[in-house]
Amino acid sequence: MSSPDVHNFTVSYRIGIINVTGYAGMEAARLLWKHPEARVVAATGRSLAGQRLGDAFPSLAIYGDFPITDEIQESVDVVFSSLPTAASAAACAPFVHAGVKVVDIAADFRLREPGAFEEWMSGGQPHPAPELLSEAVYGLPELNRERISAARLVANPGCYPAASLLALAPAVAAGLVTGQIVVDAKSGVSGAGRGSGGGFAYAEVNEDVSAYKIANHNHQPEIQQELAGLGEARAPRVTFVPHLVPMTRGIHATCYAPLVRAVTKAEVLEVYRDFYRSAPFTRVVDAPPHTKHTLGTNMCFVHPAVDERNGMLVAVGVLDNLGKGAAGQAIENMNLMLGIEQTAGLDLPAVYP
Repeated sequence: MSSPDVHNFTVSYRIGIINVTGYAGMEAARLLWKHPEARVVAATGRSLAGQRLGDAFPSLAIYGDFPITDEIQESVDVVFSSLPTAASAAACAPFVHAGVKVVDIAADFRLREPGAFEEWMSGGQPHPAPELLSEAVYGLPELNRERISAARLVANPGCYPAASLLALAPAVAAGLVTGQIVVDAKSGVSGAGRGSGGGFAYAEVNEDVSAYKIANHNHQPEIQQELAGLGEARAPRVTFVPHLVPMTRGIHATCYAPLVRAVTKAEVLEVYRDFYRSAPFTRVVDAPPHTKHTLGTNMCFVHPAVDERNGMLVAVGVLDNLGKGAAGQAIENMNLMLGIEQTAGLDLPAVYP
């Protein structure tokens, strides 16, 4: 079944979404609807293949008769994959080898070492496409903009790491912090995905906050790996503790790091603002930001503070886990890979309240 022409304007690039039935896939379809230079021409979903996208998800009714298929059969310029770990790499590899640009929204290409993938991601199972690990570029433009622009395979960051790295990167790059970094982070329930199984019903998560995977979460090595490439000093150690909180969307990461010397808040703000001067989607703010400030957008708000009495940097990063933490970031990466305006299709205000 061929996909219908769902737009009434001509575009330059054709996009395929693998697993449009997950939250990240649905969000990518929503954001791409009004993209000025790209359109979705194919979308797969294992459980809903054969159904129409708008019937399966009334929030995407604007897509009309657009079909959900088993496989991408259309000619495409870029593929987004939001399949589960390992399944995503297996699905991405044929497209990369065929010369199609790929953004993997899953975790399969984030860690550079095959052994790290086996230890943290797959329970000891080997990586499905280890030959591509050295080629994959970590997809955080604030750190890797030029490399993303030249890439054919981008590993989209995890939602927790995106907020944490953006909160910490300027200080680590400037050599302001050292030693043990602690990241205390909270996520909305949609971060668990649609197919996450039990434990996420309204009655279980409402009026409740819980930590999980303490000292054993697969985002911990991702954060440490990317921080290690920023400074000349020894890479900081990272303790990462995630929490589930009763909201639908949002990441709030509070990061604590010992300062190497006495600095003022004004000095730190200058370092942060200079670091993000040309970053359209990361904004340094004067007051602690709320997750709702980023709802439905590709923005990350960062607020650094200095605990002068204890010689600590306390940096907060907030973002929408389905926006800058997933689909919005994937589209930003796609824009860079295609050589078009970095903000194309993503210049949206937040949904508030």
